[in-house]
Amino acid sequence: MIKGSQTNDPVDAAPAAPLDSMPSAARTAIKRRNVVVGIVAVLAVAAISAAVTRAAVNPRLVVLEAEAEAARAEIRDAQSDLSRLQTEFEQLRVVQEYSTAFRIPADLAEAIREAAQREDLDPDMAFRLVATESSFRRRAISSVGAVGYTQLMPSTAMWLEPGLTERDLFDRDTNLRLGFRYLRMLLDQYGDARLALLAYNRGPGIVSGIMARGEDPANGYARQILGSE
Repeated sequence: MIKGSQTNDPVDAAPAAPLDSMPSAARTAIKRRNVVVGIVAVLAVAAISAAVTRAAVNPRLVVLEAEAEAARAEIRDAQSDLSRLQTEFEQLRVVQEYSTAFRIPADLAEAIREAAQREDLDPDMAFRLVATESSFRRRAISSVGAVGYTQLMPSTAMWLEPGLTERDLFDRDTNLRLGFRYLRMLLDQYGDARLALLAYNRGPGIVSGIMARGEDPANGYARQILGSE
């Protein structure tokens, strides 16, 4: 056995081989790894940056979005108010025109317009009917007992609204409501404005009887309201 001196000095590690001296496959793998590491690093930085940005901006975005929604709600309300005001203005304009044309108080013109609208009547027809029937006199009574603005017979009014009294027909809104309702029923029955008006004036039974004989029930009444007959 040969004795020799021993050393405790560590053995130096061999230096890493240069990339150029490595086999081609190894070089390719290392390059790919470096690319992947670079991409991951970039994505990590971007994610961190986005998180920081969200943390800084989101509270402001929430406030701005709330303000924007409040503004949109105000715009919707304003548009609704504008539409309502335009409708009211148009109604007032129509009332003023009829009030001036027939020389009647604006409140009476408004009552006639509203009553006609509820029964889906042409307002021109409604105003001309009241003008022809009563000359806009609330307490008008005909020789045969027709009452009020629309010269409605009490028996017809009580048929339309049981329990009504003749005195009730002197109430403006009641008289207009029932008179226009009766005209609407006749329009639906005859499907013709001229015949409906003649039936309103002469009575449905008389008009139907005349027509059954092949004759024309015209008496000039419809012409006064429609302008032709």
